Amino acid sequence: MSLKSSISTRYVFVTGGVVSSLGKGIIAASLGRLLRARGLDTTIIKLDPYLNVDPGTMSPYQHGEVFVTEDGAETDLDLGHYERFINHDLSRMNAVTAGAIYKSVLEKERRGDYLGGTVQMIPHVTNEIKGFLRRAAEHSQAHVVIVEVGGTVGDIEGLIFLEAIRQMRKDIGRDHVCYIHATMIPNLRTTNELKTKPTQHSVDTLRSRGIQPDILVCRTERTLNPSIREKLSLFTDVDNNAVIQCKDVGNIYEVPLYLEQEGLCERVLEKMGLPNSTPDLVEWKTLTERTKLIDSQATKTVQIAVVGKYVMLSDAYISVVESLKHAATKVGVKVAIKWILSEDIEKQGAQALLSDVSGILVPGGFGDRGIEGKISAIEYARKQKIPYLGLCLGMQTAVVEFARNVVAMAGAHSTEFDNKTKYPVIDLMADQQTVVEKGGTMRLGKYPCHLLPGSLARRLYNQDDISERHRHRYEVNNAYRQQLEAKGMIFSGLSPDKRLVEMIELGDHPFFIACQFHPELKSRPDNPHPLFVGFVAASAKQASVVGDFESNIVVANSSETSSSVV
Repeated sequence: MSLKSSISTRYVFVTGGVVSSLGKGIIAASLGRLLRARGLDTTIIKLDPYLNVDPGTMSPYQHGEVFVTEDGAETDLDLGHYERFINHDLSRMNAVTAGAIYKSVLEKERRGDYLGGTVQMIPHVTNEIKGFLRRAAEHSQAHVVIVEVGGTVGDIEGLIFLEAIRQMRKDIGRDHVCYIHATMIPNLRTTNELKTKPTQHSVDTLRSRGIQPDILVCRTERTLNPSIREKLSLFTDVDNNAVIQCKDVGNIYEVPLYLEQEGLCERVLEKMGLPNSTPDLVEWKTLTERTKLIDSQATKTVQIAVVGKYVMLSDAYISVVESLKHAATKVGVKVAIKWILSEDIEKQGAQALLSDVSGILVPGGFGDRGIEGKISAIEYARKQKIPYLGLCLGMQTAVVEFARNVVAMAGAHSTEFDNKTKYPVIDLMADQQTVVEKGGTMRLGKYPCHLLPGSLARRLYNQDDISERHRHRYEVNNAYRQQLEAKGMIFSGLSPDKRLVEMIELGDHPFFIACQFHPELKSRPDNPHPLFVGFVAASAKQASVVGDFESNIVVANSSETSSSVV
């Protein structure tokens, strides 16, 4: 009998209390890694209680980064953590919002699916949530489905999700579910005391919803001594050995190893009647140890500027940040990010803000605020021969800069920002011309791309055809491709039908490459994305910093198209 056929699906529900942003997503992702390290197929689902159908129309300042799956779902940034930790592509079946649930219920009501009955929160909405979870489990064919409930247990908008996961215990059996409650143990610094009352009250709130947690995961700055654990166990009715501490760490990829030492996965398997086994975490440990060693060597630090419009909230670019870290670990250097608000470049000039960096990255975004600052940063990178990586809008603005300053198209722009420009080098995609609704209507998800033989892109990927994830409405205007190419712009990545420009680069530059897609969405700590690896390696070379761990990172040579080794 196979492992899959001998195990019926189990569900682990992760809730949070006391404060938001406790790290439930990292806890869920870490548990997923530990279960997969034991040979158990595991998937992770996010239940978000807000009324938006998805976060696609939300400002990054409201919700952080929008993470896009292979099949084009716009989701919460936690799905990025899930994918990076369990090294598995997720889909639209791994996230749902209250808005999407209510929308589905109301559509069924309009069709008459409820046969004239009164539609109520219970059972109709809870049944919709449970139905989604069952379909997601069937779609994934996972042994264990981890479900993170967004927000905190005291949030009114999340009550219906708590009721649904409470009912799951009755529906599928007590031994098929496990409830983990993440909470915070604050340190009262005036008296140097760890306080348990917030956790006690949080668990009381959860129990008032009919859910008794099986495991507590306690975020803490300090070690929980035995008396604190015993007190938490007594007041929350959680077994003493199921009070798990989760101390703050410098690198989130250390969390799975820390929680493994604390016995989290073992407790979960016990609660669900599954056998425990020795996890294979050798590569993960090697990865974290390498990162620690690099971080301890300040002489190997490379400063890279991220020029964006949402830099006051780093979560808006969380996948970019993690991708830079992944690449830095592979190259053998430490990346120090210099966050630069693109509007500040408009006020102070590129020279004033970029003269001390060894690489410049312009990420994606929407709206015209700070656009001229991004264009100035790209001009600086091009002229000063500083390694440049452009992502989505970072490619579009690179095309605008080149058209203005190299091809002499004065006032060239994207019609997103200037629909009267004489040279619309970036224009709305043909299939977007009639789109009215904003949500879920962009070019989303994975699309194929063919790479130009001999190009930097081809050398970095080391393959002819790739697939990357997109999230955009505008593209390079084909009417200007010939003029741009004549002046030295290389279209190194095109859609298979050659209609869409996916990648550009400059041949007379040490490293200047940009892409219409979002490579940061596919980078993994144990499998860094080649564009980021090449960019960090080129930036390290620019700074005369060479890593100790890898000797086969390909970057472009400034004088010819052949590759050189860092």
